[in-house]
Amino acid sequence: MNADFATLATLAAPTAAAAAAAANATIAGTAAADHRHTVLVVDDTPANVNLLANVLDKTYRVQVATSGQKALDLVLRQPPDLIVLDVMMPGLDGYEVCRRLKADPGTQALPVLFLTALTRPEDETRGFECGAADFIHKPFNPVTVLARVATHLQLRALHEATRQRARWLQTELDQRLRDVDQLRDATLHVMVSFAEFRDQETGNHVRRTQECVRLLARWLRDQGLRPELDDARIEQLARSAPLHDIGKIAIPDGILLKPGPLTAEEMTIMRSHAMHGWEMLRRAADRMGPEGALYLSDGMDIARHHHERWDGGGYPDRLAGEDIPLSARLMAVADVYDALISRRPYKPPMPREQALQHVRAESGRHFDPLVVRALLANAEALASIAERWRD
Repeated sequence: MNADFATLATLAAPTAAAAAAAANATIAGTAAADHRHTVLVVDDTPANVNLLANVLDKTYRVQVATSGQKALDLVLRQPPDLIVLDVMMPGLDGYEVCRRLKADPGTQALPVLFLTALTRPEDETRGFECGAADFIHKPFNPVTVLARVATHLQLRALHEATRQRARWLQTELDQRLRDVDQLRDATLHVMVSFAEFRDQETGNHVRRTQECVRLLARWLRDQGLRPELDDARIEQLARSAPLHDIGKIAIPDGILLKPGPLTAEEMTIMRSHAMHGWEMLRRAADRMGPEGALYLSDGMDIARHHHERWDGGGYPDRLAGEDIPLSARLMAVADVYDALISRRPYKPPMPREQALQHVRAESGRHFDPLVVRALLANAEALASIAERWRD
């Protein structure tokens, strides 16, 4: 029977070899002899191994293994491009070899073609469940073997090309998203800079409050008090914090830079910065579309509501308790604490311990008690932030 197979292989060689060569050209781009694809033949019967090797070696580099374990060892040392695998072998049978290959991320993409005398439908079903790509039945036709091998190598090449294209597209998309984020961040930086240039007395206030908001949010998350504050959410809050006083751009210099106390009328104008800031960011979000609205939503909340009070006595909307956005509650504590410890034209800096006592006294009235707890628990870290970003 082996002699008959050999005769068939000789007769079929021109047609099958041409099909295999075309597949190699599609896969590799060139058909140079030293770039031929490698096929691993696994069978415990040496005669079968020799017969398959004679069919394949005119087109492919052929590796051979006479047991399942030897095949696995060879794949780890020198991975082939495709495996022709006998099913019935002592020790590890073909099904188990295929299962192990498919369970390993490094080899699960290898096409496995079962070559077997088993013909029952349930045998094929079991093989496909193990991850086989195809079945070739014994006695085999060499033309069929070469055509199936060529087809599955071509499919693997197309799949790999698709994966590489997907990876390239993902890399490009990630870069575009980074570019968009950088542009957005730069835009926010410019907007914040306008407010800083108008009110230079605040110095590094925006940077200190930004770091304070990040610190407080992380503590609340780590203590299990606000588990929804994952890293991405915290960074979004911190990135939005510098926008809290963006509305001061609209306040006249005579009021914004006044060295002494403000009159009641001037105070009303000064307080309007909350709504001015919200309106400016709302218009920007409208121009940016749905993603822009999401990106600026925290900034809008902070700008409008960071002067609300826990007891409902703040402005501009007299919100109370949990109705005040968490971002604004964090900002309220960070803003007031930093203002207390900072020098202003109308006051000297307050000692840090005294500032902490003031915030503690306002817990449940001006400030969210949980946020106050976060502030008091991080006194040393707050001192480091103040030192790093001194005016």
